[in-house]
Formats: sequence, C-alpha cells, structure tokens
Amino acid sequence: MDSPNVVRALGALAQEHRLAAYRLLVQAGPDGLAAGALADALGIAPSSLSFHIAQLANAGLVTQRRNGRSILYAADFAAMGALMGFLTENCCGGAVCAPVELARHTSECC
Repeated sequence: MDSPNVVRALGALAQEHRLAAYRLLVQAGPDGLAAGALADALGIAPSSLSFHIAQLANAGLVTQRRNGRSILYAADFAAMGALMGFLTENCCGGAVCAPVELARHTSECC
C-alpha cells in the first residue's frame, strides 16, 4: 500500500460513524451486514450510512454486493491487512514483533 492510499484510508476512518461502521463490519466477518442492519446498529439514517460507507468504499476499506433486495457491506480484510502492514512495516527495527504478527493474522484471518 502506498502513502496516498494510506492517507485516504486513515482519513476515511477518522470520523466517528465511519469508524464505528468499519468496526462492526470487521466483527461481522466476510459475510458482512445488510445496510439496514448496519444503520440500525449505528443509530443513523440510511442516507447518512450511504454517505459514510461511500467514504469507506472510496478508501478501499469496504466492499458491497447485492443480495436480492438488500445491499451487503463487508470489510475488505486484505486492505485492512495492507494498511496494518504499512503502519508496522519498520516496527522494532525490522525484527518480527507483535504488531507485525497482528498484521499478518489480520490479512490471513478471513
């Protein structure tokens, strides 16, 4: 992941509703959550959710797919792993340490 993409991802996460939505999507795993369930869990209007999800999707952190009449959103775990890898790339002088192992686990978990 390069610096402009990292800045875009961190910028997208630097807002309370987007951070909360992303954390819920990470908890939901690769199956994701329906838009309505996500809006209800966050206590925000569907139109607000659409705006926030668009920011996360533009940053490459969230995917969406249609399932019948529902739109399902899911965290992009590969992007999350790449972001974590970028942030911990030079951790501990290049020696393997806990944050690097966390980044590896994150990219392999789902």
